[in-house]
Amino acid sequence: MRLLLATGGTGGHIYPAMALAEAAKKRYQDIEILFVGNDDRMEATLIPEAGYAFHALHTSGLTGGILHKLKAVEQMLKAKHQAMELMKQWKPDIVVGFGGYVSAPVILAAHRLHIPTLIHEQNSVAGASNKLAARSADGIVICYERLFETFPKHKTRLLGNPRATSALQVSFQEEYFKELGLNKAQPLILVVMGSLGSTSINEIMCEALPQVNQNYQILFVTGKNNKETVMKQLPKQANLHVVDYVRQLEIMEQVDLIICRAGATTAAEITALGVPAIIVPSPYVAHNHQFYNANVLKERKAAFMIEEKELTKEKLISQIDVIMKNSALQNEMRQAMRCLGFPNASEDILDWIDEMKR
Repeated sequence: MRLLLATGGTGGHIYPAMALAEAAKKRYQDIEILFVGNDDRMEATLIPEAGYAFHALHTSGLTGGILHKLKAVEQMLKAKHQAMELMKQWKPDIVVGFGGYVSAPVILAAHRLHIPTLIHEQNSVAGASNKLAARSADGIVICYERLFETFPKHKTRLLGNPRATSALQVSFQEEYFKELGLNKAQPLILVVMGSLGSTSINEIMCEALPQVNQNYQILFVTGKNNKETVMKQLPKQANLHVVDYVRQLEIMEQVDLIICRAGATTAAEITALGVPAIIVPSPYVAHNHQFYNANVLKERKAAFMIEEKELTKEKLISQIDVIMKNSALQNEMRQAMRCLGFPNASEDILDWIDEMKR
C-alpha cells in the first residue's frame, strides 16, 4: 500500500499526520509512506528527521495585499501541477491532507487523477486549506461535532485526532519523573504554554505560582529561551520546578492538573488521557480557533477556561484552588475529558482508508 500524506505549516497539522503514519506502519506490512509539505516550513526538517520520505512544494497563504494573494494563487496552481506529476510517478493508493497551505493543491491534484482522498481537520474551526479542499475530498475527518455544520454531512465522520491514539501508547517514565525533581506522593500541576512558551503568560505565572498552596508541586515549562528570565523572577521554593522543555506524555500519568493552551495536539492528548485542565487559549492563531477548541471542553465541564485578556494571578490561583481542593470535581473533569477523547482515532481512520481502497 502507498500512502501519501500532505501536511505543513505548524505542529498542529504535522504531528497528527506523523501519528497516523506510525499507526499505518504497524497495521500494514507492505506500507510505503510519502509526505508532501512546504519547502520552507518546519515539516521540511521535522519529517525527514523522523525517517520519512519527503517531497517539497512551495506554497503560501492567501493573506496580505492583492499582489501577495495573486502570487499565492500562482504558487498553488504550480504546486497542484507538480503534485499531479509526482502522483503519476509514485502512484499512491490514497492521499490524506492534514491542512496547511500545501495540503489543498495536493488534494485537488489527487482528485483530478481520481485517487481517493481524505482530509483531516484538527480544530473546531475549519482552516482555509481544508475548506478549499472539502468539495473535492472523498471523505472528511473531524474532531469536533460543530464541524458537521461546515462540511457535507454525507462524507464527514467524527473520528478524532491520531495524536490521541499516540498519547495512550506512551508509558510513564519513572526515572525521567525523578530526574525532574518530582515526587509521586505529592499532587502535581503542570504549566505548559507550547514549545516556545509565552512571555506575557510567563510573567503572570511568575506572580501567581509562588502563591499557590505549597503542598502542590508545580512543573513550570517556560518554553525555549525563557528559562533564565523566569528563574530570575521566581523565588526559590521546594515545590517549584522550572524547565524549558518537558517530554510531557512520559509524565502525564501523574499530572493532577494541567494549565495549557488549546492547540489541536494538546486538546487531543488531554482528552484521551483524561487530565483536568485550566486552559488559556492563544488569541494569536487563525480564526481564534483555540478559543473554540477550549470552549468545547469548558461547555462539557472537562476544563476551566481563562481568556488571556482576562488572566490575572488572582483568577488563576482561585481556579487552581477550586479544582485541587475538590477530588470529586477532579474525577468529574477526568471523566468528561475522556468522553471527549478519541483513543481509537488512528485505527478508525485507517479503517476508513481500507473502505476507500475497496
